[in-house]
Amino acid sequence: MGLDMYLSGKRYMSKYFDPADAERIAKVNEVFGIEGEEDGDFGAQEVTFRVSYWRKANAIHKWFVDNCQGGVDECQETWVTREQLQELADTCRAVIADTSKAGELLPPSAGFFFGSTDVDEWYLQDLEFTAGRMDKILNDPSLKGMEFYYQSSW
Repeated sequence: MGLDMYLSGKRYMSKYFDPADAERIAKVNEVFGIEGEEDGDFGAQEVTFRVSYWRKANAIHKWFVDNCQGGVDECQETWVTREQLQELADTCRAVIADTSKAGELLPPSAGFFFGSTDVDEWYLQDLEFTAGRMDKILNDPSLKGMEFYYQSSW
């Protein structure tokens, strides 16, 4: 019980738009036992997988709610741009460099089993993890062309 947070990467593949996707689609279909029809059914697939997970990182959750979800926190799935992920990483680094900015840039957020609202070593570990993970996501060539979505559960 508590705040669980997920960032997913999604990639839409279509052999109709990108012939190179045909082999990837065939592999996905094979993994799930999908047999395509000769008339071209199943020539497109969307693949979704988790690229990051946090537990009770309430300041990071608040950042997503404020900056990506328009202040609405209903555990909805929300599209997040690469620019927003970069902004999150930069904001984390700014607070790590000067924790006096925490209240202004990444304030902890209280909620139903959201965890501690102290700016302490656990808070800073969440920020360090987040900055590093966003860097990895944004710089990994295998994630190029992905769309990203944030969702929480509490």
